[in-house]
Amino acid sequence: MLLLDERRKVVDYAQKMLSTGLVKGTGGNISLTNEDKSLVAITPSGVAYETMRPEDVVVLDLDGNHVDGDLLPSSELGFHLALLRQRMEIKAVVHTHSDYSTALACLRWELPAVHYLIGSAGFKVPLAPYATFGTPELAEGICETIGDGNAVLLANHGLVAVGVSLSKAFSTAEMVEYVAKLYLITRSVGSPVVLNRGEMQDVLEKFTTYGVQPGKSKN
Repeated sequence: MLLLDERRKVVDYAQKMLSTGLVKGTGGNISLTNEDKSLVAITPSGVAYETMRPEDVVVLDLDGNHVDGDLLPSSELGFHLALLRQRMEIKAVVHTHSDYSTALACLRWELPAVHYLIGSAGFKVPLAPYATFGTPELAEGICETIGDGNAVLLANHGLVAVGVSLSKAFSTAEMVEYVAKLYLITRSVGSPVVLNRGEMQDVLEKFTTYGVQPGKSKN
């Protein structure tokens, strides 16, 4: 099977996305690239994660041409490909409808640095303008808004996280959801103190070596 390893990882993380509450039902989607083959494996449209199999995952080239798989790819294929083409270091994209991140998106608030763990996404998580799901306008808004960060909120929609690996992209989605929860809790009782850019710069620098064990990659 073409891209069997990538397809297995997409299924594993899609099921993890469901079990951790980052999505409900068949919402959200995940993609993972194989750089050597210039191909991308992406979750199929409307298939339940609980029963998804590696052969259900769709393989396409970076222009969106179908290469392998019998099912239709995610309706959000457009912004996955747009992000992969825009920033070559991106190897995985995770799109969630997680509760607290989506609540912020529905308020049309960006997520500031109220906790240093937002550093996995960047200095903050910006908000992309609303556009109908699956449209070129949505993809354009995401790509214009994310900049060099690793996450972006989608107005009235959800969250997109990217990474150099699927594990990094998924971890970023989890950390953003955690910080979004903290932000909404603190706003409900007072005015949260936001870390300034200098403080966050120190965090980002420390993150470059955090978790790196001798002889091992942090990815």
